[in-house]
Amino acid sequence: MAKALLIIDYTNDFVADKGSLTVGKPAQALEQPIISLANQFLKNKDYVILPTDGHLKDDHFNPEHRLYPPHNIIGTKGQELYGKVGQWFQQNQTDRHVYKFNKNRYSAFQNTNLDNYLRERRINEVWICGVCTDICVLHTAISAYNRDYQIVIPQKAVATFSELGAKWAMGHFKNVLGATIR
Repeated sequence: MAKALLIIDYTNDFVADKGSLTVGKPAQALEQPIISLANQFLKNKDYVILPTDGHLKDDHFNPEHRLYPPHNIIGTKGQELYGKVGQWFQQNQTDRHVYKFNKNRYSAFQNTNLDNYLRERRINEVWICGVCTDICVLHTAISAYNRDYQIVIPQKAVATFSELGAKWAMGHFKNVLGATIR
């Protein structure tokens, strides 16, 4: 069976110093580990998927609108993939093993075709990296667990706003979801 690397929300708004909802330096430090993983997955003919938070400017139906400042507005620089990960995507976007799509909830499975995409390719193992460990990465992992995927979290390829949130999420991945931590 094939496996997939999910690179969650590695955008300017979540990663760049001046992003509207930035994790900052901890997220910027993920750039090389994420690129290394992506290259490894493509070399092995596995899949690299980039579920990317995407919101409408005045989407008052989305609960994030009430919880956070505007971020990842579709079509803005803030929603573009950050730095070298963005460059990597530009170079590899025509590869049939690379897939990028917008999501509008924490989980990359909610309101998307991700589950169908994975099942059509007989993918049963998902590696989940990116930001934020205790928000979108966590909710995507919970959704993967509920759909019976094997979950791997590469610890050096996830980041969030607080050390406490990161520690709690890593324990939850391992002890509650049965994820493998690498």
